[in-house]
Amino acid sequence: MLTSEIYSVIAVYALLFAVALSFCALPLFGILQQENYESGASIRWYCKKGNMLRRRYQLLALCLVLVTALLGLCFSFLDELYADIVEAAGYLGLCALFVFAFRRALKVPVKGTKRLVRLGICFFVLLFFALFGAGIGLYCAANAIGHPLAMALRLVPVGLFPILLFLFAAAANCVMKVYEVPRSRHFIKKAKKNLDASDCVKVGITGSFAKTSVKHIAAEILSKKFRVKATPASFNTPIGIAKTVNGEGLDCDIFLAEMGARHVGDIRELCDMVCPSFAVVTGVCAQHLETFRSFDNIIKEKGELARAAKVVVLGETAGMMREDALKEGRDFAAENVELFSDKTSFTLRIGENSAAVETKLLGRHAAEDIALAAALSFALGMTFEEIAAAIPAVTPVPHRLERLESRGLVILDDSYNSNTEGAKNAVEVLKLCGGKRVVVTPGLVELGEIEEEENAALGKELVGLDLVILVGETRVLAVRNGFKEGGGDEKNLKIVPTLAAAEVLLGELLQAGDSVLFLNDLPDKY
Repeated sequence: MLTSEIYSVIAVYALLFAVALSFCALPLFGILQQENYESGASIRWYCKKGNMLRRRYQLLALCLVLVTALLGLCFSFLDELYADIVEAAGYLGLCALFVFAFRRALKVPVKGTKRLVRLGICFFVLLFFALFGAGIGLYCAANAIGHPLAMALRLVPVGLFPILLFLFAAAANCVMKVYEVPRSRHFIKKAKKNLDASDCVKVGITGSFAKTSVKHIAAEILSKKFRVKATPASFNTPIGIAKTVNGEGLDCDIFLAEMGARHVGDIRELCDMVCPSFAVVTGVCAQHLETFRSFDNIIKEKGELARAAKVVVLGETAGMMREDALKEGRDFAAENVELFSDKTSFTLRIGENSAAVETKLLGRHAAEDIALAAALSFALGMTFEEIAAAIPAVTPVPHRLERLESRGLVILDDSYNSNTEGAKNAVEVLKLCGGKRVVVTPGLVELGEIEEEENAALGKELVGLDLVILVGETRVLAVRNGFKEGGGDEKNLKIVPTLAAAEVLLGELLQAGDSVLFLNDLPDKY
């Protein structure tokens, strides 16, 4: 019979186990953050074949089951309370060991935002009640069986809970959306009200690639003449823009809003919020084909911004939008591009104006990015001479083919999520560098049904390098196959499980004067 004392003991154990398992679940919270708190996307990620985090939770569950069973059998001669304490200590100890061993399981650290704290509390509450209910059920079942071993081993099934953590995380996220969604809408409405009330010129920047780079370049050029505010880093969602507007205000002449999209309708939502009068569509490729489902959907989605703005600057691969909305179009170009390992030179042309310019930015795409930013600046009122004078001072965008030097090594950091054309351009720059030339890459992602084909094409681009290090197991087989098909020597190709392992290998093989390209360091969700 269950007494108040038994209920209290079960509640204490449920509380302790819930705390321990909540810490074990931190990587799941990190993935939810990377997936913009989309439960379905995080579950699909978790259920993918070979998912390392799932394997770790399975291993933890196996260890918990074995340890609690072993301790239950070995200490069954003790009083029931003391035997339970020993089993619980083993359970908590294993959870603590798991947290310590995999405290850096994610490359992108979990951000302790207020939303994450609220999610964590909800997760803990759901987990506690599940453990409490399971504890009561197992106690009643053991009591009904009546055998001493049944009572001694009743905690063993609780060891299976790590396998279910992803479901609790998804459930907690769904529950919290009842609060989070209306709160976010209110936050976005407040930002829209502030945007509508501001006299600043609003500019939207979208495209399958180079959004952040063009925004960064345009901000640096325009700031020579105007007061400019831009969404920071890669803030390109309604919440990201709202944080900038509500947090920093709009005391500026020009507001540059980066606009990202992974689904049909995302750009329309951002246009309704910002109401841009100027727009840049950097270009279109198969990036995010996995979520857009078709290339036509990508074109139409990026075209939403072109149709919403009064003046539009179009990238080279956005030409298919000309019929939809050619207001400014491409009366500009980056011509006579010359590539070097430490700079890029080209002729900038806007209308009838032209000038030879030089930039610290690297790669063939850098010239196009600068030309897009220059055309926007020209449309916003800067003179051609002012623009040309500002270009040499433009600084590289972090992690976008950024050249660094360390201990005599040339490091090309192109680790931000890469697109197909950007990857080819980065490899092209690496081949201009001296010494042993090495690339470290896990391949390309979010390309849907053409992902294997594009990764094989990337592999062919890598032929001719001194060493190719492929990281992980997600896309590397297609890259390897393409490398071999392109005539690459397999002795010059190595596959390692993690970026840390690649760095160890680089330390053994490279010396001063060598060059290494870090291409597309994928976030944990890949």
